[in-house]
Amino acid sequence: MSLTLPPLNSLRAFEAAARTGSFVSAAQELGVSPAAISQHIRKLEDFLGKNVFQRLNNRVVLTDAGHAIFVSTAESLQNISQTTLDLVSDRPRSRLVISVIDSVAEKWLLPRLIAYARRHTDFRFDLRVEADPVDFARHNIDLRLCYGLGLYPDLRVGFLARDSVQPMCSPDYLRRNPDVLRAGMAAVPGSDLLHTSWGPTFGSNPTWQSWFQRANLPAPPPGGFQVGRSALALDLAEAGLGVALAQRMLGSAHIAEGRLVPLSDITLDLGHDYCLVHPPGAARKRTLTALFDWLLANVDPLSLEP
Repeated sequence: MSLTLPPLNSLRAFEAAARTGSFVSAAQELGVSPAAISQHIRKLEDFLGKNVFQRLNNRVVLTDAGHAIFVSTAESLQNISQTTLDLVSDRPRSRLVISVIDSVAEKWLLPRLIAYARRHTDFRFDLRVEADPVDFARHNIDLRLCYGLGLYPDLRVGFLARDSVQPMCSPDYLRRNPDVLRAGMAAVPGSDLLHTSWGPTFGSNPTWQSWFQRANLPAPPPGGFQVGRSALALDLAEAGLGVALAQRMLGSAHIAEGRLVPLSDITLDLGHDYCLVHPPGAARKRTLTALFDWLLANVDPLSLEP
């Protein structure tokens, strides 16, 4: 059966312009002039008989027709790029490029990838820790673990969990602070609180002040330690330095292994779900779908033994 295809160079120029939102940016990426990008877009529009962009000053915005063709074009070009990369680099087809936000990379995702690799000895991965948004097509990303879905509306989604935070400390901290062991959070001094600076990527920023308000307890005077990552707060709590308002999703393994102890059942929810996302066309990769389903089934603590 013969294929009905627009000019392929025009498709490539269109995909770059749609993704970057600019003819100039697309030209820089492809190593051509903005005029050449404009010419390719005109050829594509002539072929389709429809406008694919609205021009707004120095930016371009997809029309309905442009959006319809962009979804399939970006996916198809990514698949071609991935196949080419596999052939040129002789990369094993079981290798996946996995992208993850910093907050859950070390404490949640990495132990599960290790456990999965022990069970599937031919499985290999490239793990990238990076902030949102990521460019799946340009960087050949197979799977992304992200916080919230606003940036990836056209991808296949698997919901992992809506995480929450609760007070956690080490058994050693309790042994050294018998008042806390007896009275709980009401006896924790402000100087022993571990605070997390959540950063701009989080839609909610649970604080100790909010937690004490939820618990109907007077908040102690300000003080304690401040860290820039929730994983670091867990490390400091495990070291016995104080009490962290820690993520349950990250700290569940520590609790299961007795390295941390929850000081209260009162929790504060984060603002969005943690999600796994990947391009719809990538579902043809059996290695990806197997890992995708396995991660969704192993949100809770798991044994890391083969």
